[in-house]
Amino acid sequence: MAVTTVIPHIIKGQEVSESASFSPVFNPATGEETAQLAVADSATVADAVAKAQEALPAWRSTGLAKRADVFFKLREIITSRQSELAEIISLEHGKVPSDAAGEIARGLENVEFCAGLLHHMKGEYLEQAATGINVHQVRQPVGVVACITPFNFPAMVPLWMVTAAIAAGNTVILKPSERDPSAANWIVKAFHEAGLPEGVLNLVHGGKDTVEALIEAPQVKAVSFVGSTPIAKSIYERATALGKRCQALGGAKNHMVVMPDADLDAAADAAISAGFGSAGERCMAVSVVVPVGDIADELVAKIRERIADIKVGPGTDPQAEMGPVITAQAKERIEGFIAGAEESGASVLVDGRKADLPTSGYFIGPTLVDDVVPGMPVYDEEIFGPVLAVARVDTFDAAVELINSNRYANGTAVFTRDGRTAREFEFNIEVGMVGINVPIPVPIGAFSFGGWKDSLFGDTHIYGPEAFNFYTRRKVVTERWPLPSESQVNLGFPTH
Repeated sequence: MAVTTVIPHIIKGQEVSESASFSPVFNPATGEETAQLAVADSATVADAVAKAQEALPAWRSTGLAKRADVFFKLREIITSRQSELAEIISLEHGKVPSDAAGEIARGLENVEFCAGLLHHMKGEYLEQAATGINVHQVRQPVGVVACITPFNFPAMVPLWMVTAAIAAGNTVILKPSERDPSAANWIVKAFHEAGLPEGVLNLVHGGKDTVEALIEAPQVKAVSFVGSTPIAKSIYERATALGKRCQALGGAKNHMVVMPDADLDAAADAAISAGFGSAGERCMAVSVVVPVGDIADELVAKIRERIADIKVGPGTDPQAEMGPVITAQAKERIEGFIAGAEESGASVLVDGRKADLPTSGYFIGPTLVDDVVPGMPVYDEEIFGPVLAVARVDTFDAAVELINSNRYANGTAVFTRDGRTAREFEFNIEVGMVGINVPIPVPIGAFSFGGWKDSLFGDTHIYGPEAFNFYTRRKVVTERWPLPSESQVNLGFPTH
Protein backbone atom coordinates (compact mmCIF):
# COMPACT_ATOMS: atom_id res chain seq x y z
CA MET A 1 0.00 0.00 0.00
CA ALA A 2 1.39 3.41 -0.98
CA VAL A 3 2.06 5.85 1.84
CA THR A 4 0.08 9.04 1.26
CA THR A 5 0.12 10.68 4.70
CA VAL A 6 2.34 13.75 4.93
CA ILE A 7 3.25 15.14 8.35
CA PRO A 8 3.40 18.93 7.91
CA HIS A 9 5.12 21.84 9.57
CA ILE A 10 2.87 24.24 11.47
CA ILE A 11 3.82 27.89 10.96
CA LYS A 12 1.63 30.69 12.32
CA GLY A 13 -1.13 28.18 12.89
CA GLN A 14 -1.10 26.92 9.30
CA GLU A 15 -0.07 23.45 8.17
CA VAL A 16 2.68 23.55 5.55
CA SER A 17 3.07 20.29 3.63
CA GLU A 18 5.03 21.59 0.65
CA SER A 19 8.70 20.66 0.85
CA ALA A 20 11.68 20.10 -1.40
CA SER A 21 12.38 16.88 0.46
CA PHE A 22 10.68 14.34 2.66
CA SER A 23 11.84 11.61 5.04
CA PRO A 24 10.03 8.38 5.95
CA VAL A 25 8.42 7.73 9.32
CA PHE A 26 8.15 4.09 10.42
CA ASN A 27 6.16 2.08 12.89
CA PRO A 28 9.00 0.39 14.80
CA ALA A 29 6.74 -2.48 15.85
CA THR A 30 6.17 -3.53 12.23
CA GLY A 31 8.97 -1.89 10.27
CA GLU A 32 6.36 -0.41 7.93
CA GLU A 33 6.51 3.12 6.62
CA THR A 34 3.50 5.03 7.89
CA ALA A 35 4.05 8.57 6.65
CA GLN A 36 6.30 11.00 4.87
CA LEU A 37 7.68 13.88 6.91
CA ALA A 38 8.10 17.30 5.34
CA VAL A 39 11.71 18.44 5.87
CA ALA A 40 12.29 22.13 6.48
CA ASP A 41 14.89 23.79 4.29
CA SER A 42 16.52 27.11 5.15
CA ALA A 43 13.66 29.09 3.60
CA THR A 44 11.05 27.25 5.68
CA VAL A 45 13.08 27.79 8.86
CA ALA A 46 13.48 31.47 8.01
CA ASP A 47 9.72 31.78 7.53
CA ALA A 48 9.04 30.12 10.91
CA VAL A 49 11.56 32.39 12.61
CA ALA A 50 10.05 35.47 10.97
CA LYS A 51 6.55 34.50 12.07
CA ALA A 52 7.76 33.91 15.63
CA GLN A 53 9.48 37.29 15.62
CA GLU A 54 6.29 38.97 14.36
CA ALA A 55 4.23 37.36 17.12
CA LEU A 56 6.66 38.29 19.90
CA PRO A 57 5.59 41.89 20.72
CA ALA A 58 1.92 41.04 21.14
CA TRP A 59 2.57 37.88 23.15
CA ARG A 60 5.04 39.46 25.58
CA SER A 61 2.49 42.28 26.08
CA THR A 62 -0.31 39.82 26.84
CA GLY A 63 -1.48 39.92 30.43
CA LEU A 64 -0.12 37.13 32.59
CA ALA A 65 -3.60 36.03 33.65
CA LYS A 66 -4.53 35.54 30.00
CA ARG A 67 -1.36 33.55 29.44
CA ALA A 68 -2.24 31.38 32.43
CA ASP A 69 -5.68 30.70 30.96
CA VAL A 70 -4.02 29.00 27.99
CA PHE A 71 -2.28 26.54 30.30
CA PHE A 72 -5.40 25.73 32.28
CA LYS A 73 -7.24 25.00 29.03
CA LEU A 74 -4.29 23.04 27.63
CA ARG A 75 -4.29 20.83 30.70
CA GLU A 76 -7.95 20.00 30.21
CA ILE A 77 -7.45 19.21 26.53
CA ILE A 78 -4.53 16.86 27.16
CA THR A 79 -6.20 15.21 30.15
CA SER A 80 -9.43 14.52 28.30
CA ARG A 81 -7.67 13.14 25.22
CA GLN A 82 -4.52 11.58 26.56
CA SER A 83 -5.41 8.11 25.26
CA GLU A 84 -5.43 9.59 21.76
CA LEU A 85 -1.98 11.10 22.26
CA ALA A 86 -0.68 7.90 23.88
CA GLU A 87 -1.71 5.89 20.83
CA ILE A 88 0.16 8.28 18.54
CA ILE A 89 3.27 7.93 20.69
CA SER A 90 3.01 4.14 20.78
CA LEU A 91 2.61 3.80 17.02
CA GLU A 92 5.60 6.00 16.16
CA HIS A 93 7.94 5.43 19.09
CA GLY A 94 7.04 1.83 19.94
CA LYS A 95 6.60 2.16 23.69
CA VAL A 96 3.49 0.45 25.01
CA PRO A 97 0.44 2.71 25.60
CA SER A 98 0.68 2.49 29.40
CA ASP A 99 4.24 3.79 29.23
CA ALA A 100 3.17 6.52 26.83
CA ALA A 101 0.43 7.51 29.28
CA GLY A 102 3.06 7.84 32.00
CA GLU A 103 5.10 10.11 29.77
CA ILE A 104 2.08 12.33 29.18
CA ALA A 105 1.38 12.49 32.92
CA ARG A 106 4.92 13.72 33.60
CA GLY A 107 4.56 16.31 30.85
CA LEU A 108 1.30 17.49 32.39
CA GLU A 109 3.13 18.23 35.64
CA ASN A 110 4.96 21.01 33.86
CA VAL A 111 1.80 22.32 32.19
CA GLU A 112 0.35 22.61 35.70
CA PHE A 113 3.52 24.25 37.01
CA CYS A 114 3.44 26.82 34.21
CA ALA A 115 -0.23 27.57 34.90
CA GLY A 116 1.18 29.28 38.02
CA LEU A 117 3.20 31.67 35.89
CA LEU A 118 1.93 34.73 37.77
CA HIS A 119 3.99 33.52 40.71
CA HIS A 120 7.01 32.37 38.65
CA MET A 121 7.27 35.69 36.79
CA LYS A 122 7.24 37.86 39.90
CA GLY A 123 10.11 40.30 40.29
CA GLU A 124 11.55 41.99 43.37
CA TYR A 125 11.15 45.44 44.89
CA LEU A 126 13.30 47.32 47.37
CA GLU A 127 12.01 50.53 48.86
CA GLN A 128 14.42 53.24 50.06
CA ALA A 129 17.57 51.46 48.84
CA ALA A 130 19.17 54.86 49.33
CA THR A 131 17.59 58.15 50.35
CA GLY A 132 14.66 58.70 48.00
CA ILE A 133 15.66 55.81 45.75
CA ASN A 134 13.72 52.63 45.08
CA VAL A 135 15.00 49.64 43.09
CA HIS A 136 13.01 46.91 41.40
CA GLN A 137 13.84 43.94 39.22
CA VAL A 138 11.59 42.37 36.58
CA ARG A 139 11.74 39.26 34.42
CA GLN A 140 11.37 39.75 30.68
CA PRO A 141 11.42 37.16 27.88
CA VAL A 142 14.61 36.54 25.92
CA GLY A 143 12.78 36.57 22.57
CA VAL A 144 12.49 33.81 19.98
CA VAL A 145 13.45 30.39 21.36
CA ALA A 146 14.32 27.15 19.54
CA CYS A 147 13.34 23.89 21.29
CA ILE A 148 14.93 20.76 19.84
CA THR A 149 13.51 17.60 21.35
CA PRO A 150 14.47 13.88 21.26
CA PHE A 151 12.70 10.77 19.99
CA ASN A 152 12.49 8.93 23.30
CA PHE A 153 9.91 11.27 24.87
CA PRO A 154 8.03 12.81 21.94
CA ALA A 155 5.39 14.42 24.17
CA MET A 156 6.99 14.87 27.58
CA VAL A 157 10.10 16.81 26.57
CA PRO A 158 8.21 19.24 24.31
CA LEU A 159 5.83 19.81 27.24
CA TRP A 160 8.86 20.42 29.45
CA MET A 161 10.42 22.97 27.11
CA VAL A 162 7.82 24.94 25.21
CA THR A 163 5.49 25.45 28.17
CA ALA A 164 7.99 27.41 30.26
CA ALA A 165 9.28 29.33 27.25
CA ILE A 166 5.77 30.40 26.25
CA ALA A 167 4.67 31.12 29.82
CA ALA A 168 7.64 33.47 30.19
CA GLY A 169 6.49 35.49 27.17
CA ASN A 170 8.76 34.09 24.47
CA THR A 171 7.75 32.78 21.08
CA VAL A 172 8.94 29.31 20.13
CA ILE A 173 10.02 27.18 17.21
CA LEU A 174 9.76 23.50 18.09
CA LYS A 175 11.87 20.99 16.15
CA PRO A 176 10.97 17.46 17.28
CA SER A 177 12.74 14.25 16.35
CA GLU A 178 12.14 13.22 12.77
CA ARG A 179 11.66 9.63 13.94
CA ASP A 180 8.37 10.17 15.82
CA PRO A 181 7.13 13.67 14.99
CA SER A 182 3.33 13.33 15.15
CA ALA A 183 3.03 13.87 18.92
CA ALA A 184 4.56 17.33 18.48
CA ASN A 185 1.99 18.21 15.81
CA TRP A 186 -0.76 17.09 18.20
CA ILE A 187 0.64 19.24 21.01
CA VAL A 188 0.92 22.37 18.83
CA LYS A 189 -2.70 21.95 17.71
CA ALA A 190 -3.75 21.48 21.33
CA PHE A 191 -2.03 24.76 22.26
CA HIS A 192 -3.94 26.56 19.53
CA GLU A 193 -7.19 24.94 20.65
CA ALA A 194 -6.41 26.24 24.14
CA GLY A 195 -6.28 29.79 22.80
CA LEU A 196 -2.59 30.36 22.10
CA PRO A 197 -2.29 33.05 19.40
CA GLU A 198 -0.96 31.97 16.03
CA GLY A 199 2.77 32.43 15.60
CA VAL A 200 3.63 32.04 19.27
CA LEU A 201 4.37 28.32 18.83
CA ASN A 202 5.63 27.16 15.45
CA LEU A 203 6.74 23.68 14.38
CA VAL A 204 9.33 22.68 11.79
CA HIS A 205 10.53 19.19 10.99
CA GLY A 206 13.88 17.96 9.78
CA GLY A 207 17.33 16.77 10.77
CA LYS A 208 20.78 18.25 11.16
CA ASP A 209 20.41 20.94 8.49
CA THR A 210 17.16 22.18 10.05
CA VAL A 211 18.78 22.38 13.48
CA GLU A 212 21.78 24.27 12.10
CA ALA A 213 19.49 26.76 10.35
CA LEU A 214 17.67 27.41 13.63
CA ILE A 215 20.91 27.95 15.52
CA GLU A 216 22.26 30.26 12.81
CA ALA A 217 19.13 32.44 12.73
CA PRO A 218 20.02 35.80 14.32
CA GLN A 219 16.51 36.26 15.74
CA VAL A 220 16.78 33.03 17.78
CA LYS A 221 18.13 34.10 21.16
CA ALA A 222 18.05 30.82 23.10
CA VAL A 223 18.33 27.13 22.27
CA SER A 224 17.09 24.19 24.34
CA PHE A 225 18.20 20.70 23.33
CA VAL A 226 17.96 17.12 24.55
CA GLY A 227 19.87 14.33 22.80
CA SER A 228 23.16 12.48 22.72
CA THR A 229 26.28 13.94 24.35
CA PRO A 230 28.30 14.53 21.16
CA ILE A 231 25.44 16.45 19.55
CA ALA A 232 24.61 18.29 22.78
CA LYS A 233 28.20 19.46 23.09
CA SER A 234 28.31 20.55 19.44
CA ILE A 235 25.04 22.49 19.70
CA TYR A 236 26.12 24.16 22.94
CA GLU A 237 29.45 25.25 21.49
CA ARG A 238 27.91 26.56 18.28
CA ALA A 239 25.01 28.38 19.93
CA THR A 240 27.12 30.03 22.63
CA ALA A 241 29.76 31.03 20.07
CA LEU A 242 26.97 33.00 18.39
CA GLY A 243 26.09 34.68 21.69
CA LYS A 244 22.93 32.68 22.35
CA ARG A 245 21.77 31.13 25.57
CA CYS A 246 21.91 27.35 25.41
CA GLN A 247 20.98 24.43 27.60
CA ALA A 248 21.92 21.12 25.98
CA LEU A 249 21.17 17.89 27.82
CA GLY A 250 23.24 14.91 26.73
CA GLY A 251 23.63 11.21 27.42
CA ALA A 252 23.73 9.10 30.54
CA LYS A 253 25.07 5.96 32.16
CA ASN A 254 22.97 5.65 35.27
CA HIS A 255 24.20 3.39 38.09
CA MET A 256 22.02 1.78 40.75
CA VAL A 257 23.96 0.77 43.86
CA VAL A 258 22.53 -2.09 45.91
CA MET A 259 23.88 -2.35 49.45
CA PRO A 260 24.06 -5.65 51.41
CA ASP A 261 21.28 -4.48 53.76
CA ALA A 262 18.86 -3.65 50.92
CA ASP A 263 15.61 -5.47 50.22
CA LEU A 264 16.91 -7.53 47.30
CA ASP A 265 13.48 -8.33 45.91
CA ALA A 266 12.61 -4.64 45.80
CA ALA A 267 15.99 -3.86 44.27
CA ALA A 268 15.54 -6.53 41.58
CA ASP A 269 12.07 -5.23 40.77
CA ALA A 270 13.48 -1.72 40.48
CA ALA A 271 16.34 -2.83 38.23
CA ILE A 272 13.91 -4.54 35.87
CA SER A 273 11.48 -1.62 35.81
CA ALA A 274 14.13 1.07 35.37
CA GLY A 275 16.36 -0.92 33.06
CA PHE A 276 13.85 -2.26 30.56
CA GLY A 277 10.96 0.20 30.62
CA SER A 278 10.56 1.81 27.20
CA ALA A 279 13.13 -0.74 25.94
CA GLY A 280 15.84 1.13 27.85
CA GLU A 281 15.41 4.21 25.66
CA ARG A 282 15.35 6.67 28.55
CA CYS A 283 18.09 9.05 29.58
CA MET A 284 17.20 8.13 33.16
CA ALA A 285 17.13 4.37 32.59
CA VAL A 286 19.23 2.30 34.97
CA SER A 287 21.92 0.79 32.77
CA VAL A 288 24.41 -0.40 35.41
CA VAL A 289 23.52 -2.29 38.60
CA VAL A 290 26.29 -2.09 41.21
CA PRO A 291 25.89 -4.80 43.87
CA VAL A 292 28.12 -4.24 46.89
CA GLY A 293 29.75 -7.21 48.62
CA ASP A 294 28.55 -10.78 48.74
CA ILE A 295 24.91 -10.15 47.75
CA ALA A 296 25.84 -9.94 44.06
CA ASP A 297 25.07 -13.56 43.12
CA GLU A 298 21.69 -13.51 44.83
CA LEU A 299 20.71 -10.16 43.31
CA VAL A 300 21.77 -11.20 39.81
CA ALA A 301 19.77 -14.42 40.13
CA LYS A 302 16.65 -12.46 41.12
CA ILE A 303 17.04 -10.08 38.18
CA ARG A 304 17.60 -12.97 35.77
CA GLU A 305 14.51 -14.74 37.09
CA ARG A 306 12.35 -11.66 36.50
CA ILE A 307 13.61 -11.09 32.96
CA ALA A 308 12.04 -14.37 31.90
CA ASP A 309 8.60 -12.99 32.73
CA ILE A 310 8.86 -9.79 30.64
CA LYS A 311 6.43 -9.80 27.74
CA VAL A 312 7.93 -8.16 24.63
CA GLY A 313 5.60 -7.10 21.84
CA PRO A 314 3.90 -4.28 19.97
CA GLY A 315 1.82 -1.67 21.74
CA THR A 316 -1.26 -3.14 20.11
CA ASP A 317 -0.81 -6.24 22.28
CA PRO A 318 -2.51 -5.57 25.65
CA GLN A 319 -0.12 -8.03 27.32
CA ALA A 320 3.06 -6.35 26.07
CA GLU A 321 5.23 -4.66 28.70
CA MET A 322 8.17 -3.68 26.47
CA GLY A 323 8.08 -2.64 22.82
CA PRO A 324 10.69 -2.34 20.08
CA VAL A 325 13.60 0.06 19.82
CA ILE A 326 13.18 3.05 17.56
CA THR A 327 14.95 2.01 14.32
CA ALA A 328 16.63 -0.91 12.58
CA GLN A 329 19.92 0.94 12.99
CA ALA A 330 19.40 1.21 16.75
CA LYS A 331 18.66 -2.52 16.94
CA GLU A 332 21.83 -3.34 15.02
CA ARG A 333 23.90 -1.03 17.24
CA ILE A 334 22.55 -2.58 20.45
CA GLU A 335 23.21 -6.08 19.18
CA GLY A 336 26.77 -4.98 18.46
CA PHE A 337 27.24 -3.97 22.10
CA ILE A 338 26.01 -7.39 23.24
CA ALA A 339 28.42 -9.16 20.91
CA GLY A 340 31.23 -6.85 22.04
CA ALA A 341 30.49 -7.63 25.69
CA GLU A 342 31.22 -11.29 25.10
CA GLU A 343 34.39 -10.47 23.20
CA SER A 344 35.67 -8.16 25.95
CA GLY A 345 35.28 -10.79 28.68
CA ALA A 346 31.90 -9.98 30.24
CA SER A 347 29.31 -12.71 30.85
CA VAL A 348 26.09 -12.45 28.84
CA LEU A 349 23.63 -14.17 31.16
CA VAL A 350 20.51 -13.31 29.19
CA ASP A 351 20.93 -12.60 25.48
CA GLY A 352 18.17 -10.46 24.01
CA ARG A 353 19.23 -11.43 20.52
CA LYS A 354 18.01 -14.95 21.21
CA ALA A 355 14.69 -14.07 22.82
CA ASP A 356 11.32 -15.16 21.49
CA LEU A 357 10.35 -11.99 19.63
CA PRO A 358 7.91 -10.81 16.96
CA THR A 359 9.24 -11.56 13.50
CA SER A 360 8.68 -8.03 12.18
CA GLY A 361 9.75 -4.70 13.62
CA TYR A 362 12.83 -3.63 15.56
CA PHE A 363 12.58 -5.86 18.60
CA ILE A 364 15.37 -6.97 20.87
CA GLY A 365 14.83 -8.78 24.15
CA PRO A 366 15.96 -7.77 27.63
CA THR A 367 19.67 -8.50 28.06
CA LEU A 368 21.67 -9.04 31.26
CA VAL A 369 25.47 -8.75 31.18
CA ASP A 370 27.52 -9.61 34.27
CA ASP A 371 31.16 -8.99 35.25
CA VAL A 372 31.30 -5.63 33.51
CA VAL A 373 34.16 -3.24 34.25
CA PRO A 374 35.25 0.18 32.99
CA GLY A 375 37.09 -0.04 29.70
CA MET A 376 34.51 -2.34 28.14
CA PRO A 377 32.31 -0.59 25.54
CA VAL A 378 29.23 -2.14 27.15
CA TYR A 379 30.12 -0.16 30.27
CA ASP A 380 31.67 2.99 28.83
CA GLU A 381 29.14 3.85 26.15
CA GLU A 382 25.51 4.90 26.36
CA ILE A 383 23.73 1.94 24.74
CA PHE A 384 20.18 3.33 24.88
CA GLY A 385 18.57 -0.06 24.70
CA PRO A 386 17.39 -2.97 26.87
CA VAL A 387 20.84 -3.97 28.11
CA LEU A 388 21.41 -4.10 31.87
CA ALA A 389 25.03 -4.39 32.97
CA VAL A 390 26.25 -5.61 36.37
CA ALA A 391 29.45 -4.11 37.79
CA ARG A 392 30.36 -5.81 41.06
CA VAL A 393 32.28 -3.97 43.78
CA ASP A 394 33.43 -4.93 47.26
CA THR A 395 32.66 -1.76 49.21
CA PHE A 396 30.44 1.28 49.34
CA ASP A 397 33.44 3.54 48.74
CA ALA A 398 34.31 1.57 45.62
CA ALA A 399 30.75 2.04 44.33
CA VAL A 400 30.96 5.80 44.86
CA GLU A 401 34.35 5.95 43.16
CA LEU A 402 33.05 3.96 40.20
CA ILE A 403 30.15 6.35 39.66
CA ASN A 404 32.16 9.52 40.23
CA SER A 405 34.78 8.34 37.71
CA ASN A 406 32.19 8.03 34.95
CA ARG A 407 31.97 10.88 32.47
CA TYR A 408 28.17 10.80 32.59
CA ALA A 409 26.33 12.13 35.63
CA ASN A 410 22.63 12.30 34.84
CA GLY A 411 20.97 10.10 37.46
CA THR A 412 21.89 7.50 40.05
CA ALA A 413 20.29 5.58 42.90
CA VAL A 414 21.18 3.64 46.03
CA PHE A 415 19.09 0.90 47.62
CA THR A 416 19.67 0.56 51.34
CA ARG A 417 17.84 0.41 54.66
CA ASP A 418 20.52 2.47 56.41
CA GLY A 419 19.96 6.21 56.71
CA ARG A 420 23.63 7.03 57.22
CA THR A 421 24.60 5.19 54.04
CA ALA A 422 21.90 7.07 52.13
CA ARG A 423 23.09 10.40 53.50
CA GLU A 424 26.72 9.69 52.63
CA PHE A 425 25.70 8.64 49.13
CA GLU A 426 23.70 11.82 48.63
CA PHE A 427 26.53 13.96 49.96
CA ASN A 428 29.44 12.37 48.09
CA ILE A 429 27.99 11.36 44.74
CA GLU A 430 28.76 13.67 41.81
CA VAL A 431 25.54 13.24 39.89
CA GLY A 432 22.72 15.71 39.20
CA MET A 433 19.72 13.58 40.22
CA VAL A 434 19.83 11.05 43.05
CA GLY A 435 17.34 8.42 44.14
CA ILE A 436 17.23 6.82 47.59
CA ASN A 437 15.38 3.54 47.04
CA VAL A 438 13.96 5.25 43.93
CA PRO A 439 15.42 3.86 40.69
CA ILE A 440 14.35 6.64 38.30
CA PRO A 441 14.72 9.89 40.27
CA VAL A 442 13.11 12.23 37.74
CA PRO A 443 12.12 15.30 39.78
CA ILE A 444 8.49 16.37 39.99
CA GLY A 445 7.48 19.46 38.03
CA ALA A 446 8.11 21.85 40.93
CA PHE A 447 11.85 21.07 40.77
CA SER A 448 14.17 21.00 37.74
CA PHE A 449 15.70 18.20 35.67
CA GLY A 450 19.36 17.99 34.72
CA GLY A 451 22.59 16.11 35.16
CA TRP A 452 26.22 17.06 35.61
CA LYS A 453 29.44 16.60 33.65
CA ASP A 454 28.90 15.24 30.11
CA SER A 455 25.17 14.90 30.73
CA LEU A 456 24.53 18.66 30.61
CA PHE A 457 26.12 21.55 28.74
CA GLY A 458 25.04 24.88 30.18
CA ASP A 459 24.35 26.04 33.69
CA THR A 460 20.57 25.68 33.95
CA HIS A 461 18.45 22.57 34.18
CA ILE A 462 15.27 21.96 32.21
CA TYR A 463 11.66 22.68 33.32
CA GLY A 464 10.55 23.86 36.74
CA PRO A 465 12.03 26.94 38.44
CA GLU A 466 15.30 26.90 36.50
CA ALA A 467 13.40 26.99 33.21
CA PHE A 468 11.98 30.39 34.10
CA ASN A 469 15.54 31.54 34.81
CA PHE A 470 16.69 30.29 31.42
CA TYR A 471 13.81 31.77 29.41
CA THR A 472 13.88 35.22 31.04
CA ARG A 473 16.29 38.10 31.40
CA ARG A 474 16.47 40.28 34.49
CA LYS A 475 16.03 44.00 34.18
CA VAL A 476 16.87 46.16 37.20
CA VAL A 477 15.33 49.63 37.46
CA THR A 478 16.63 52.26 39.88
CA GLU A 479 14.24 55.21 40.29
CA ARG A 480 14.27 58.54 42.06
CA TRP A 481 11.74 61.38 41.99
CA PRO A 482 13.60 64.47 43.31
CA LEU A 483 12.18 67.91 43.86
CA PRO A 484 13.50 70.57 41.45
CA SER A 485 15.46 72.12 44.29
CA GLU A 486 17.33 68.83 44.82
CA SER A 487 18.85 68.73 41.35
CA GLN A 488 22.60 69.27 41.18
CA VAL A 489 25.66 68.45 39.07
CA ASN A 490 27.82 65.74 40.65
CA LEU A 491 30.57 64.05 38.61
CA GLY A 492 31.41 61.57 41.36
CA PHE A 493 30.37 57.94 41.20
CA PRO A 494 26.90 57.52 42.78
CA THR A 495 26.93 56.38 46.41
CA HIS A 496 24.32 55.94 49.08
